[in-house]
Amino acid sequence: MQLSIAGLSVCAIILIVALYSRGTLIVGLLASLAFGSTAAMTLTSLGGSSPLIYTLFAILLVTAVTARRHIWYELGGALGSIRSLWILISLMTYAAIGAWLFPRFFAGQTAVFVQSKTRGAIVEASLAPVSANISQTGYFILGGLTAIALCVLLLRADKIAELRRGFFLWCCLHTGMGLIDLVGKNVGAGDLLAPIRTASYALLTDAVEAGFARITGAFSEASSFAGASLACLAFCYTYWRRAGSRLAQWLTGLLLLLTVLSTSSTAYVGLAVLCIPVALSMSVSAFKGRFEREEIQILVIVVLAAVTVMGISLYNAGALDPFVRLINTTLINKATSASGEERAYWNIKSLQSFLDTSGLGIGFGSSRASSWPIAVLSQLGAFGSLMMAILVGILAIGTARMRQWMEPETCAVVASVRNAALASIVANTVSGGSADPGLLFFIGFAVVSATRARARRTAILLGQHRLRMRTTGSVTIRVGGPAAGQGIA
Repeated sequence: MQLSIAGLSVCAIILIVALYSRGTLIVGLLASLAFGSTAAMTLTSLGGSSPLIYTLFAILLVTAVTARRHIWYELGGALGSIRSLWILISLMTYAAIGAWLFPRFFAGQTAVFVQSKTRGAIVEASLAPVSANISQTGYFILGGLTAIALCVLLLRADKIAELRRGFFLWCCLHTGMGLIDLVGKNVGAGDLLAPIRTASYALLTDAVEAGFARITGAFSEASSFAGASLACLAFCYTYWRRAGSRLAQWLTGLLLLLTVLSTSSTAYVGLAVLCIPVALSMSVSAFKGRFEREEIQILVIVVLAAVTVMGISLYNAGALDPFVRLINTTLINKATSASGEERAYWNIKSLQSFLDTSGLGIGFGSSRASSWPIAVLSQLGAFGSLMMAILVGILAIGTARMRQWMEPETCAVVASVRNAALASIVANTVSGGSADPGLLFFIGFAVVSATRARARRTAILLGQHRLRMRTTGSVTIRVGGPAAGQGIA
């Protein structure tokens, strides 16, 4: 094991900021998500794997919750109140068993894509156990344990304020480092964030697309930065619309700019998908004839942007040619490019491996795909995919009818966290290579599930209180006699 001084220094700074923010565990964990290429160490025993710093904060959270005095009582309460945790535990168990069993049971019976130890590239090979079976399964189980630990914390105390501070700190850090990277590359200063890129895997931070420098922020490549930007954008936009926060409004504008300038296909496809619910919401408002102030602002910005583009094209017809080439390269001609054809081939072979294993899967981490749902299907099989689909469905439903038992601020934060997690799923669907949905998915799942359980508990207590009040009132009538009964009537 090799320690990284830069990575440990970043961890120390995050801990100090989280402690000052009065939320060491939750705020620190969320802030660490902004550093997508910073590792605290390199594990030589696992083929040079370098866990990102968020894993240390996740382990710290799980350890702190496990060390609580009444942990078994609190864990039992969580498992009793949130039944979906049993599905999560079953999926974690299935993934761990499958990661060990399936690559050995189906060895040589199907083709997979793994990291070459000599060339450092993705190569096609016959199915066999690899180090990624251990590392990726470990990340997935750590995410599940983090979700369980968060459920225990959120059920015992109101942590909405800590969640809000943590998510805003994450969004601010991500936006700030994205702007630093954007300015550094466009003024010729190069990669200003290179000192904190301590991960051992390939770093594509100096890439250029159609003449534009690709924005990577604190991540290793533009697509990873774009996925995180979409999640941050979904959180800030939702919180701005729900709570009217000026900070969320400014962050929404900056994140939208960074997402567009990232030159990533993940960014553009994901942004188009995220615009669908926004357009539907505004269509409903138009149908009802009641536009909110925020919706009017959005319409004004869209109209001004369209007029500006038309004015530039009329003044100088060739001024927009670089942007046209960028769109052609990243979207229109992406499928026919060498990279697009290679990724399509990964997906086809991954689906074939699902059939070759009779729907059982090849095991967690055994191969690489180019879309998260296909990776889930090929690695976890039909049974594992069904359990994963149930968890995604629970996240998508959100708090549903429980909102009436929740405070407005709680509704705003939970809806924002939920949308951020769903946005990360959208990004992974476009370009995710692993079956692991990412830590943000588990955080969103825990927040939604625990909040629903708390709201359900509140509804039951209020119902019992009303019943008790009615029972007390009927006893008073009987004790008071006919006169009292007539008076009340």
